[in-house]
Amino acid sequence: MTEAALAIDDRAELTACRAVIAHHSKSFALASTLLGERARDHAAALYAWCRSADDAVDLATDAEGARAALLAERAELERVFAGTPRTAAGRALAVVVRARALPSTYPSALLDGMAMDVDGVRYRDHATLFAYCYRVASVVGLMMCHVLGVRDDRALVPAAHLGVAMQLTNIARDVGEDWSRGRLYLPDELLARHGKGDLADELGAPLVPAHHVAVHAAQRELLALADGYYRSAAAGYPALPTRAGAAIRTAARVYRAIGSRIRRLGPAAVTTRAVVGRGRKLGHVGAALGTVAVTAPARAIDALRGRAPRIPSMILELADVPRL
Repeated sequence: MTEAALAIDDRAELTACRAVIAHHSKSFALASTLLGERARDHAAALYAWCRSADDAVDLATDAEGARAALLAERAELERVFAGTPRTAAGRALAVVVRARALPSTYPSALLDGMAMDVDGVRYRDHATLFAYCYRVASVVGLMMCHVLGVRDDRALVPAAHLGVAMQLTNIARDVGEDWSRGRLYLPDELLARHGKGDLADELGAPLVPAHHVAVHAAQRELLALADGYYRSAAAGYPALPTRAGAAIRTAARVYRAIGSRIRRLGPAAVTTRAVVGRGRKLGHVGAALGTVAVTAPARAIDALRGRAPRIPSMILELADVPRL
């Protein structure tokens, strides 16, 4: 066990970080088992901070409470980068900041994405949705590039695109659940192509079955868009260390399988949460490991050429990530 991993307050706190990821994201928990111990510890700490911040805002009882929670998270983030965190999640993130030179740009952008939820932003077009996906998902992928290391900074855009792809999949999967919380992420311009461009005006009322066919058509179109981002993301996988590459490929394969499940469910996917069973997930682990084994010679050549994994030297802002 490395000094950096042990620095997360104590063993109980680290175990708590792992428990958070195991409870909230079985797909990422499975993928993280492929990582080395230090990377797994740092990934768990990063996820635990993201989850803690998200819960603090989402579980507020009203808009005023959510804004107060967001302000508190911003203040704690400042303390993290000043080296004086007060919360368990903040201390966990501080370890990653120190050990992996994590820039403040990324966690700050994540809080900006949460602010979009708090402010009830209406998603009229794909540009607004892309900005949201960058803030709540791409920056997580970019932080993971610091945690895992990359051989080439050119892998950062693919990492950001993987975050977009996964978030678009989440949005397609969670339409019914989000609607019940007063949220709709399907853009007006997308819904308009299926005759429901004013659907957001009905937030607060039940999502009636008469809308399901059109909404599912929008889900399918969003998943087709996600597929383009998954393809772009694949260009960055070879830049990852061996075990990290297997873990990220596994997560991407499982998420794409969620998209396939949504398509198979048809309009029922609007109110039925699409899941991938454990057996199929393990199959995706095997497939990812097989792909990594095939690319092993190329990684060995990279190592001989001195292209070992390292902390990224660039920071990607929203404007640096191209839309597809």
